[in-house]
Amino acid sequence: MTTLKQTPSQTVGPYFAYGLVPEQYNFDLKSLFTASAADREVPGEHIAVVGNVFDAEGKPIGDALIEVAQADANGRYVQSVEEARESGFRGFARVGTGTDPKLRFIVDTVKPGATADDSAPHLDVIVLMRGMLLHSYTRIYFDDEAEANEKDTVLQSVPAERRHTLIAKREPGTASTIYRFDIHLRGPNETVFFDL
Repeated sequence: MTTLKQTPSQTVGPYFAYGLVPEQYNFDLKSLFTASAADREVPGEHIAVVGNVFDAEGKPIGDALIEVAQADANGRYVQSVEEARESGFRGFARVGTGTDPKLRFIVDTVKPGATADDSAPHLDVIVLMRGMLLHSYTRIYFDDEAEANEKDTVLQSVPAERRHTLIAKREPGTASTIYRFDIHLRGPNETVFFDL
């Protein structure tokens, strides 16, 4: 029996899977970026960031696309394609939520370093999905970087009662370092999004 693949049946999407992460969805095209921002040989603490994108009703979204940009473990951004190829650190990952049985995104990378004295280690995140005509920007900070988080000017610009929506929590009792970060598009736990 032939398995049918997605078709362009919606106003916005499902072009994300086909055009941006085709290998993840088993299309016969090469993905420019994958869910890994760093090869295993890259220096630094290797981590995974795992989460779901939830709609207003608290249901996981199966066709969201997450893009992550970041600095390396020393707080330095990649300066060229050649540098990324040579070092194995791309500083960018792209992953859809539609192929994981739990509709999660999983990004493999190294924990970033602070990029300035007034900046905590963080990941810059873009969220795209069907029906979103404009993508949304957010950040991921880490719960085990409390001191640095207190100095981060961007995080401190967010009202105190909403900052928790930007903090990834380290999962205890795992062999590798995993941070949990869920993105809520609406509702009481709505993630803070930035107007860029």
